[in-house]
Amino acid sequence: MAYAALSSLIYTLEQLMKPNQSLVCRSCTQQHMESIYQNLYAMQVFLGDTTKETKDVETLKVIEKRIRDVIYKAEDRIDSSLRSIILADCEDKRQKACRSFYEELLKVEQQVYFLNKEVMLIEFNNHGSKSAELTRISSSPEKSTIEENTIVGMEDDFNTILDRLTSQTKKLTVIPIFGMGGIGKTTLARKVYDNSYIRSRFDKHAWVTVSEKYNERQMLLEVVSSITGSNQEMSNDRLMEIVYRGLKGRRFLIVIDDIWSTNAWDQMQRIFPNDDNNKSRILLTTRLKYVAVYVSCPDFPPHCKSFLSLDDSWNLFTEKLFKRDPCPLLLEETGKHIVQQCRGLPLSVVVVAGLLGKMDPTYDNWKKVEENLNSFFGTVSEQCQSILSLSYNYLPQYLKACFLYVGGFPEEREIDVSNLIRLWIAEQFIRERSNKRLEMVAKEYLEELIDRSLILVGIRKANGRMRTCKIHDLLRQLCLREAHTENVLHVTKKNVPVSSKDDPTSVTRTFISKQSFSSDFPKWIGSIVSQFKLLKVLEVLSIDYDFSFVIPQLVHLRYVAARIMMALSLAKLRNLQTIILRRKISFKSRKLILPLDIWTMSEIRHMDIGFPLYISNPLVGEQPLFLNNLLTLYLHHTPFVAEIIRRSPNLKKLKILDDSEHPDWPAILDSLSLLEDLETLYIETEENIFSGVILPSNIKKLILSPNIKKLILTGTSIPWEIVNLLANLPNLEVLKGYRAFDGTDWKLDEDVVFHKLKYLRIVDVGLERWEACSDNFPMLEQLLLDWLYELEEIPESIGDIMTLKFIQIDDCSSGVENSAKRIQEEQESLGNYELQVRIISYRSV
Repeated sequence: MAYAALSSLIYTLEQLMKPNQSLVCRSCTQQHMESIYQNLYAMQVFLGDTTKETKDVETLKVIEKRIRDVIYKAEDRIDSSLRSIILADCEDKRQKACRSFYEELLKVEQQVYFLNKEVMLIEFNNHGSKSAELTRISSSPEKSTIEENTIVGMEDDFNTILDRLTSQTKKLTVIPIFGMGGIGKTTLARKVYDNSYIRSRFDKHAWVTVSEKYNERQMLLEVVSSITGSNQEMSNDRLMEIVYRGLKGRRFLIVIDDIWSTNAWDQMQRIFPNDDNNKSRILLTTRLKYVAVYVSCPDFPPHCKSFLSLDDSWNLFTEKLFKRDPCPLLLEETGKHIVQQCRGLPLSVVVVAGLLGKMDPTYDNWKKVEENLNSFFGTVSEQCQSILSLSYNYLPQYLKACFLYVGGFPEEREIDVSNLIRLWIAEQFIRERSNKRLEMVAKEYLEELIDRSLILVGIRKANGRMRTCKIHDLLRQLCLREAHTENVLHVTKKNVPVSSKDDPTSVTRTFISKQSFSSDFPKWIGSIVSQFKLLKVLEVLSIDYDFSFVIPQLVHLRYVAARIMMALSLAKLRNLQTIILRRKISFKSRKLILPLDIWTMSEIRHMDIGFPLYISNPLVGEQPLFLNNLLTLYLHHTPFVAEIIRRSPNLKKLKILDDSEHPDWPAILDSLSLLEDLETLYIETEENIFSGVILPSNIKKLILSPNIKKLILTGTSIPWEIVNLLANLPNLEVLKGYRAFDGTDWKLDEDVVFHKLKYLRIVDVGLERWEACSDNFPMLEQLLLDWLYELEEIPESIGDIMTLKFIQIDDCSSGVENSAKRIQEEQESLGNYELQVRIISYRSV
């Protein structure tokens, strides 16, 4: 987290060095801030570069701790003095606070200067070969005890790899297997390698274990030993020659186990003959998807080793523990509950079996384990760490903080990707890259963690993009252990406020409650949070408490998600990036609706406020800003929709919820044409709001961003002929309509083509006849129809759409249900068994 600590302080200085800031005297402080900035940046570059070379991990950890401790204290000094300036209520107090800030700045400058000098003088013990050999010696025995030669639950994987090894492709083919540490990649490769049929097909065989530190000499010695049986001392060039000559003209199988970089592969592949066309194969295992993709051949994409099912986990467990004997019936229910906690990771299953094997297999013993699962799996986690921690140690600096942060979310919980990204940005974990938006860079970070088999994809959106992610319990334990060691993350029990070592009022920068919604937090939770004066992230939506008085005092907040009961001022919170405010659940009054002025917040990126607040009119403020950084905006019942949209020109996502009687929809529709980058538009209104005489003509003239990918409409009652105009949106992928369309007939002529539409949902409209062909929706994947009681049938040719995978019918007419069944039957008669049809009916039989 040293890298993240540097990023946070760098961001603070960047804000203070902006030309238009009026918080501190630039003439007095600019030179000192620039000096601090340069030294911080130099240390961050140093940390970032350390992953590119073989370094002493333990020495690096010592340096990181030193940097982290100094920078946290430096940030405390600066933030505390800045807070005094911001909250000063008279000129005398402000002058005094400014002097104090200047004095603290000088102290920080000196500390950071000497810290940078200290770091730059440190020389690592850069003994790559020795490190690799030590790693191999220490890790191999542990691996062999855990990854025994069994493939319970891997039969399909085994057959897939077997088919690829024995395919008729003559050229040298690389077959990569990737997946999380401990998922059984090496076990699978070993089972294939030792298979007698496979052994008989190849003239030469070699097994090479690479590990995270590639050692060319060690690799060459292993290959030579496998090929010739000798292991003589000679130069690397001579060893390469022996390998090449030993393999040339022969059909060979080489297993390269646990490779961690594309550079290692580039160096290794040079020694293997690749032009013999004799069906030679290289089987490769890695935790890193990008390595697997890099080495793979077009005909054989990387094979992703998946988790075990509960049944397969149980079979593996019983085989390890009871050999060929069945598990006693008395233990089965308890045992399955214990094994379920392994979440399908073979490594965890084997370790659990080993631990239970050390005690008598009695009901009382297993029941005690079941009743103390957290403690038991703490022991499991410790035994797995030597394998799993390699993935963390190998991470680039910029990803370590992001990964550790995920460990703070509740176990077994799907993590909302958009929320996670906003938190990462607020924590300053994300740095600009190639002029991309921070949100795009954060998504790249997340994809990198997924490709490294550290984070798992959860639920996907209608367009296939990731909605949620998750983390395996053992990796979460790794996060918590590393974060606790670094004193950067403390997860507490439900309804117990977060705590930190040392002084929590200065150390705590983030307060997050991710429990299910609760109203039984201590009544003094507000006074606890208000003590954390330097908080930068406050996420407490799950707590039914009024934070109206707390939030304005937390002047360094970058992210706030909380519940309130009354008006509050955010004028002093100049660094806010994300604002999510909701009314306290127990607050039922709808009498008081109050404006919130956001028009001086240049950093704001995400805005979502509801009753009792609405966004104030930007046209009445003093020198209101154009909110150029604002990307996501939810407008709940605000009377100034058009004006707000015009002041937010770079929106990517806009949600308008309005039930007022006379909204100025012509002006709103005109303002939408200004949003050139808009990708998601959600409009919810009272029914029939668009069914008048004037609005349809306005809609016909409506110009929406060509970048629109997702359009969700509720209560709009747009005529079907107007819906056809939406086909002009070239990138539209998702269209959802809830009581959104008006008319009995929807006819699509052949020139109406929704070129990229993947997902179409129509709910509760008076549609009776639908005329369309497959050419109208050439890319459609999912069709969902709900509560269409008058619709006669689904157009038969919809079934001819080559991409269609899923049709769902929810409480529609019998004609719709029958036509969906006919479409599925016809496709199956043509050999297409991939189309799934789900019918939900509530009609009485």
